[in-house]
Amino acid sequence: MKYRDRIATYQRLREQPLWKLLAADRAPVLVGLLQGLLMENDRRLGAAVLHERLQNQLDALNAEQLEMELPRTAQAYVAYWLAQGWLERRLPEGASEEEYELSRQALQAIRFIAGIGQSAAVATESRLSLVMQQVAQLAQQTEVNPEARLAVLQAERARIDAEIAEVSSGKVAALDGKRALERTRDLIRLADELAEDFRRVRDDFEQLNRRFRESIIDAEGARGDVLDKLFNGIDVIGESEAGRTFQAFWDLLNDPLRSGQLDEALEQVLSRNYTRKLGRGERNFLRNFTATLLDRGGQVHDVMQNFARSLRGFVQSRGFLEQRRLNQLLKQAQSQALGLRDGLRPTAATGYVLPLSASRLRSIGQWKLHDPSTHQVDSTIWWSDGAEISLDSVGDLVAQSEIDIRSLKDDLYFLLGQSPRLSLSQVLEQRPARQGLGSVIGYLSIATRYGVVAAEQHETVQWTGGDGQVRRARVPQVWFVKEKRDELV
Repeated sequence: MKYRDRIATYQRLREQPLWKLLAADRAPVLVGLLQGLLMENDRRLGAAVLHERLQNQLDALNAEQLEMELPRTAQAYVAYWLAQGWLERRLPEGASEEEYELSRQALQAIRFIAGIGQSAAVATESRLSLVMQQVAQLAQQTEVNPEARLAVLQAERARIDAEIAEVSSGKVAALDGKRALERTRDLIRLADELAEDFRRVRDDFEQLNRRFRESIIDAEGARGDVLDKLFNGIDVIGESEAGRTFQAFWDLLNDPLRSGQLDEALEQVLSRNYTRKLGRGERNFLRNFTATLLDRGGQVHDVMQNFARSLRGFVQSRGFLEQRRLNQLLKQAQSQALGLRDGLRPTAATGYVLPLSASRLRSIGQWKLHDPSTHQVDSTIWWSDGAEISLDSVGDLVAQSEIDIRSLKDDLYFLLGQSPRLSLSQVLEQRPARQGLGSVIGYLSIATRYGVVAAEQHETVQWTGGDGQVRRARVPQVWFVKEKRDELV
């Protein structure tokens, strides 16, 4: 039975992204590309940068004409890796494009492969010392007997006093370079795994957020336990086990005293001569260890806060009610389908006709290309004779305007002394329209009382406005005659 359970467990693990990456046909190429793109230097890349860098590597590998052939484009490989679960895609708030990073299982697979090639001792002295120290500390911190606890503390004080006496006499026992180098590299591996634990915490928050949303939708009644916590202002994400664990670690990391001690200790370690034998990447990791922890911890902290706010907003906006209604309809349909399963054959006619959508397929050669020239708008500008002014509207305009009728009558009186008959266009040619359109309206008003109006005849007049622009209008034909000259006085 144990063998069967183990085989079943391993069969499920075989379908996980970690095992799929290790068992892929081109695993060496995939691991090498993923590690070089998203693990060694940059942990996250925008879509455009990732596609460009990956395409450059693909072109370089294909140019070397190795046995492996990489025929796909960078976009196709990224889409495939995303579908396999080796990449994760996110759209940060305010960003213009998506960002990609390795999934947690892909990181584990790459670390496993990279660890095989490293020549590390199976059981080093530093690891044994670390285990012994942790066991002794665990036994001391879990001791509840005061006498036993006091005996341990007195023994520790005696050891410290003896070491102080030896240092005071000039005897300093320090680790040799080989053992110090071994212990430093063990610490680097442990610290690197610690930094990657933030990814696991972030994934736990994502799963926790998903479970809370599901519980809100599936909860019966108006106010379940989760809703009560949300409406009472309790941060369910922060109060979860993962939230409390991360918050304790985050507080410890942000403690000025503890973080200052860590920075000082790292500077002292890097100043030792034996650290020159470390690789460049190892020294950079130690130098930036605190900043790396703060950066990755800050990302998890932001994710935790965003999930809490979005979860509270999801409930307070009452959007979950629509989700709950949809979920209930789906369950109702499933329940009815299960009830009809035994009494209705799958091939039985339902009496319902479902019209299927269809499309008419044609060859591309039959398509007619759009010709913009056939839809051009006629841009020819035609000369207009001007707007027509009716005599009925002239009276209203005169009544609403302050037109200098006295000056217009004086001009007409003078001009009729030289000509027996004048049209409005002839008057405007000899006397400028000092009030623009107002003068034209004034002349028309005078013509209706002291002139002759030609029935159903029109003429075009023009004048220069106060802005210097020439304007035209089509007006009724009127005549000013000398016989009525005296009436203008």
